[in-house]
Amino acid sequence: MSKGYKIIPIFVPHRGCPFDCVFCNQKKITGLSTDVTKKDVEETIEKFIKTIPDNNKNLEVAFFGGSFTAIDLNIQRELLEAVYKYKKKGLIDRIRLSTRPDFIDDERLLLLKEYDVDVIELGVQSMDEEVLRESNRGHSTSDVRDAVELIKKYEFTLGLQMMIGLLGDTKTKSIDTGIEIIKLKPDFVRIYPTLVIKDTYLEKLLSIEKYKPLTIEETVEISCDLLMLFRYYRIPVIRIGLQPTENINLDNDVVAGPFHPSIRQLVESRIYRIILEEYFMKYSVKDKDITVEINNKEVSNFVGQKKENLKFLEKSFEVKSIKIKPSDISQEYFNIYCDGQENQINKQLFIETYLEKKRLIK
Repeated sequence: MSKGYKIIPIFVPHRGCPFDCVFCNQKKITGLSTDVTKKDVEETIEKFIKTIPDNNKNLEVAFFGGSFTAIDLNIQRELLEAVYKYKKKGLIDRIRLSTRPDFIDDERLLLLKEYDVDVIELGVQSMDEEVLRESNRGHSTSDVRDAVELIKKYEFTLGLQMMIGLLGDTKTKSIDTGIEIIKLKPDFVRIYPTLVIKDTYLEKLLSIEKYKPLTIEETVEISCDLLMLFRYYRIPVIRIGLQPTENINLDNDVVAGPFHPSIRQLVESRIYRIILEEYFMKYSVKDKDITVEINNKEVSNFVGQKKENLKFLEKSFEVKSIKIKPSDISQEYFNIYCDGQENQINKQLFIETYLEKKRLIK
């Protein structure tokens, strides 16, 4: 996982990738239009290290964009050499890269081992053959499974990336993809709602009404179920949605789709709403004062953007008042105080009940 690491990003836009996925324009996503060189890598690392205090640890060099292992092996070696020398000196702590499932084999993985790469992220996107085909991914679900097996054989940390709202996708197919990813037992997952980027085939399909992107509400609903599934199986989801940048926003290269700068918080808040609705359906709180004790870091997720969860409680259950009491209690639960009684809400247990009701687990 990347949590706790300061990232030194190295962008290799579309370098090595032989396919044009319908949703992809890496040069727009990364904001770059030129290929990276060994010198570029060294200059980026040097510049970044100069801004970090000497006693700072947990620096990670991450190769973003494109498909790293699809690059010519000699170029891979050149780029990795540039990074590896900083790792040997103890100036960086970890090396991570993203790539495609169909460009993983023994030769490539041995090269990555030689240069002490730590983390490999696979762009799985979907585990539905029709969705992969319509997206022009150029690989199959068998390629994904074979790549995962090899990566685990060589003991890399494994991350899997999935997308929701792709061409031909449905909520059921997205959930099924999540379930198949769980079976592969990755170390972490990323969830990316599909955005329509300028100069992509998906933009053309949108213009002739052959593609309809997810709404924000649909995205939150699907991502909410996926996040709860992954949490039930103790698989960390380290990101939901693309990182907002100068290019990735609705005023520039995002033409349409469920772009939101805080999509993760919307999803986290929805989980709290589901838990609260389930809880208060069992108890009468009309015209009563409620105090909620919750971990400091979870307050904003619990309250919701524009206090939407508090407004939901007031409107749906006619609560008289709601007081939030931040504390250092575990993030795994929160406490509700009402009429002199205290009830501890275990989030994992509520998630399990919710998933059972939806028949997503047995």
